[in-house]
Parts: sequence; structure tokens; C-alpha cells
Amino acid sequence: MYEYRIEGGFPIKGTIKASGNKNAALPCIAASLLTPEEVILNNIPDIEDVSVMLEVLKSLGASVKKSGQNSWKIKAEKIERSEISVEYSSKIRASILFAGPLLARTGKAFLPPPGGDVIGRRRVDTHFLALSELGARVSIDGQFSFTTNKLVGADIFLDEMSVTATENAIMAAVLAEGETIISNAASEPHVQDLCNMLISMGAIIAGVGSNILRIVGVKELHGCNFTIGPDYMEIGSFIGLAACTKGSITITDVNPRDLRPIRLAFGKMGIRWDTDYENKTITVPANQTMQVNTDIGGMIPKIDDAPWPGFPPDLTSIMTVVATQVEGTVLIHEKMFESRMFFVDKLIGMGARITLCDPHRAVVSGPSSLRGTDLISPDVRAGMAMVIAAMCAYGESVIRNVYQVERGYEHLTERLKSLGARIERISK
Repeated sequence: MYEYRIEGGFPIKGTIKASGNKNAALPCIAASLLTPEEVILNNIPDIEDVSVMLEVLKSLGASVKKSGQNSWKIKAEKIERSEISVEYSSKIRASILFAGPLLARTGKAFLPPPGGDVIGRRRVDTHFLALSELGARVSIDGQFSFTTNKLVGADIFLDEMSVTATENAIMAAVLAEGETIISNAASEPHVQDLCNMLISMGAIIAGVGSNILRIVGVKELHGCNFTIGPDYMEIGSFIGLAACTKGSITITDVNPRDLRPIRLAFGKMGIRWDTDYENKTITVPANQTMQVNTDIGGMIPKIDDAPWPGFPPDLTSIMTVVATQVEGTVLIHEKMFESRMFFVDKLIGMGARITLCDPHRAVVSGPSSLRGTDLISPDVRAGMAMVIAAMCAYGESVIRNVYQVERGYEHLTERLKSLGARIERISK
């Protein structure tokens, strides 16, 4: 077990390269099961969730080899089993992404209920709906069981824009017989990455980036060499870190188009950055306004999450901390997970002025002078929010359960140190 010891009150400064998108890496790793040929995946972040997904591949019989920094060669020539162990599924929610590929390749998939972040109820009903529409028989008896004699294309309307359910449906449909239409589909950049990877493997997918996907099933897919895009969640976290510490940062290897919903939200709090579109670089300057821009009529502005292209829910925790350092009042409305906002009691203990209205809404008034304290990370994004809070607080903070943070942020302490952060990763 490790913990972070952070001395706060020091601005960050420097240049950092964006990591590969964690939420694209996980489904793309699962999709490597859809072909017996070799798949090369590049720009894969070196994080705990990726390690678990690669171990699952090995347990199913796939060959997994590192081929360079952040690159992996995967070959699932033969799938020796169709069941994922509790050991792996309890660690990571993305284990459910193996349902679609296993069904498509072997006609069966058996998975214990997935683990992952503790941020409230995370329903899996949409996965069952989508896969059953494609011809899977679904049962729940201590584990999730999916079996089929043949997957057949269907006209599917998802009951929610679930990212992972959309991805499972896509991965099953590409090898199903006939045409599949997925309406009310998620369209986040990581869903687009998965689609583009599958297209490079020979899949026929139209409507990528929209909420209606048309997929014509093919008999087989071939290998590919695919590079996933940058992690806009990580980029948003570093933007928030620079603003909160009154520092400056240049982030390279970004996709500026992915940052447009984030730019709108940060803009409501007087935070901006400069974009070099040609070199795919952004620079967050130190001289930020850091003042809430009220809505017309002087009304309190709201930052609320929504499916893409709305503001991403994974950044609401980060924005809550940022709001504590901005002059004015803002409403943070997290509509998608009922327990994600409960971490704010730790911020209140640090000196933040936050009123938690209900499990989904918090009113934040700033700026507040935060004090260092002892913290426990409940999930990936709240854990990073606590790191940001500790870095702009005065005094020392200790953050425990950092395994949760490191599930989503690559080599975090080393990278923060390169920016001047006073942070240590200590074994306990």
C-alpha cells in the first residue's frame, strides 16, 4: 500500500505530454479478442486498469507482449476459456467489456459482477438489453452468463447512452450476421477510438461520432496497428491543477476538438488556455482571471455533466475543487452518479465553503484558503481532485488509498514532480 505526502502552496510550471486515453485503451484491449491475428496497440497508458485488462487477456489464452514504450502486441489466436475470474472482475469495472468480444468469438461469456469505482449505483441493464437484442441468452445467478448459437444484427435502441454498453454492442455486432443499428448510442472520443480501431480491422461501421451507428457484420476481422487518442480527462485535470496552484503548464499531444466542452465549463470560472492547433499543444497561463462569470441577469452559473458532447462526468470532482479557488459562487450538478459528490466533506474539512444540497448538487463559494489534512481517495477522479486540493492548500496533506488514483493517472508522482510539485509516494 502507498500514500502521497504533499506539501501544498506551490505553483506548478513546465511542460507535460498527455497520456493515452484510459477509456479508449480498455475497450480496445478487449476488442483484440475479435481476431486471431496480431493486434498492436500504441499510446496505451501505463496504469493499473490497463495492467488488469492485459492480465485478463492472458488468463483467456491470449499472447500479450510489450513492444515498446506504451505499445503492446496482442494475439488471441486461440481463446482457451470464456470465463473471467473474480480476482480480475472485482478490481475493474471495464471487465464487463469482454462480454461482447467473447460472445462474438466463442458464443459464450461468463463474468462476475464488475468492480471499480465506488460512486453509487452503476447499472448494467443496458448491456443485457443490447446483447440480448443481438441474439444472446442472458442469465444472472451469482455471475453474468451470456450464450448464443449465433449473433444476428438488430435494430437496437439503448435505454441510456451508456459508454460501455455501446462498446459491448459494437464489438458483438461487428461479427454478427446482417446489419445492426444502434440508436441512442454513446459517442465519446473513446467510443470513436474503438470504432476506428475496428474499422482498421475490417469492420463496417457508419455514423462514428454520432448517436446512431450502422454496423454491417463481417465474417472475420484481421489484425491492426492502432494508436489511441489523448486522455482529455487527464488534460482537464492538469488544467485544473495549474489554475488552482496559480501556475502555468504546457500540455503536448492533445486533440483540441476534444476539449471544447471542457473549455466552456472552465470559461465559466474565468479560466482559459491558448491553443496551438498545428502542434496539438495547449498552454495554461499563470495570469488567470479566476472569477465566476455569472449568467445573464447575475444568476449563479451551473456546471453540469451530460453524455458527449456535454461536460464529462469524470471531471465534476475536479471542477468542484477548482471552484473553491475562484471568486464567486457556482453550482456543480453531477447528474449521473449519486455518490460521486460525497467526497466534498473532505474539502469542507480543509476549509472549503461548500453546501451539499443533495447527492447530486453542491453550491461552491470561493475563493477559500484550504488547509492540509489527511485524506482517503474513494475513486479515480475524486482521488485526483484531492491531489489538486492538497497541492493548493497550505501545509502538508496525506492521501491514502492512492491505488484508486493510479488506476487512471500514469506515473503521477514523477510527472507532478517534473512540474515542481512537492509530492512523495511512500510505502506503508
